[in-house]
Amino acid sequence: MKKVKNICCLGAGYVGGPTMSVIALKCPEIKVTVVDLNAERIAAWNSADLDKLPIYEPGLAEVVDQARGKNLFFSTDVDSAIAAADMIFIAVNTPTKTYGEGKGMAADLKFVELCARQIAEISTNDKIIVEKSTLPVRTAETLQTILDSNGNGVNFEVLSNPEFLAEGTAIEDLLYADRVLIGGQQTPSGKEAIQSLVDVYAHWLSPKQILTTNVWSSELSKLTANAFLAQRISSINALSALCEATQADVDEVANAIGKDSRIGSKFLKASVGFGGSCFQKDILNLVYLCRHFNLPEVANYWEQVIILNDYQKHRFAKKIINTLFNTVSGKKIAFLGWAFKKNTNDTRESASIYVAELLIEDGAKIHVYDPKVSREKIKSDMRNLWELKGINEDIILGKLAQIIVHEEHSEAVENSHAIAILTEWDEFINYDWISIYKKMYKPAFLFDGRGILNNDKFKEIGFDFYSIGK
Repeated sequence: MKKVKNICCLGAGYVGGPTMSVIALKCPEIKVTVVDLNAERIAAWNSADLDKLPIYEPGLAEVVDQARGKNLFFSTDVDSAIAAADMIFIAVNTPTKTYGEGKGMAADLKFVELCARQIAEISTNDKIIVEKSTLPVRTAETLQTILDSNGNGVNFEVLSNPEFLAEGTAIEDLLYADRVLIGGQQTPSGKEAIQSLVDVYAHWLSPKQILTTNVWSSELSKLTANAFLAQRISSINALSALCEATQADVDEVANAIGKDSRIGSKFLKASVGFGGSCFQKDILNLVYLCRHFNLPEVANYWEQVIILNDYQKHRFAKKIINTLFNTVSGKKIAFLGWAFKKNTNDTRESASIYVAELLIEDGAKIHVYDPKVSREKIKSDMRNLWELKGINEDIILGKLAQIIVHEEHSEAVENSHAIAILTEWDEFINYDWISIYKKMYKPAFLFDGRGILNNDKFKEIGFDFYSIGK
């Protein structure tokens, strides 16, 4: 079996960057090169100032600092990295399609296909190709077909190695993984390729943590893992509405059912809704697959998770409008948090985007503070949403003027009519809320969309306080 000495990763995003950094740290004898066509992103990965890395992830800067320049490299020279590699990870973006067949549900594989064609064109020696991006079932088959069409006698083995990283804890998830899943063809050469990847992870993980399967099971496991987690969030969010109607406390309900060992306590925190790059697109992909295989009842079941998640965002926005005397027109609403969860600067499918859209539609002025998300990113998120809906450019510019981004939380909340907490950043808990209350218009409304604040304490300060599920 050929020992892996050179790894290339196509894609320097939320998956490729952290994963390759940890592999480089734990496998000092392996050269790891992360490539991307985005020169600005690569420059950020190579920045001497580790605070300027394109991804914020606790512990990432320290890992990069230890490995970069030794056996970890970031480059835009894709062709050279592919040619030199024994093993190539594909970690490019696979967004939900916005066009054609499967629009709004199926994964868009155009970047994956481009990677496969480039690998096939450049390669002159046998290589192991590793699917790291979130991909629909049977994608490996497509990759294999493209790779085998190069006609120059190069042998490619395609493996599925889905990521199970939670943003905000990605480095910890990599270093102390519950499991690593590796799927491949059950042929002699396929099993040899599987073992090559097993040997990489075995540098720091025990054999019990490394699971091997056929390639199809591996691909489907990724989709269904995220679907199950998202389903739990949507289940507790559905109960949060009932709790409010019956004067029950959703945290008490969650604690009670979480004590049942058959259920467990994780992913039972009610909130304004889940976001991120994986949950929604993976469930939509699962729905699309079910319909493709003529399983409408199964498709409808999983689609309801998405419907419930959208409902929770709408319900939160509607609560703000109704509480502020049925109108937010011309009122200053402060958003604390824009990222879809704490400890990340990722805003993909963030609840903040959709709550902001609904409030802006009602005439609100949204003032945003997030400790890790830039003004440019926030504006871009809203622009992309409206452009996707086909809204006229002049109207978009008018709507964007209703969003003001601040570098300090004190500026965002001053003279506000209401504050909405959209991300559970720890720092929000420790603010001087008495001082904040004094600087707001009265009555001062506070909407806790993440359930991180103490109801009684804030009511004592004087806030008209609302927390989901209470």
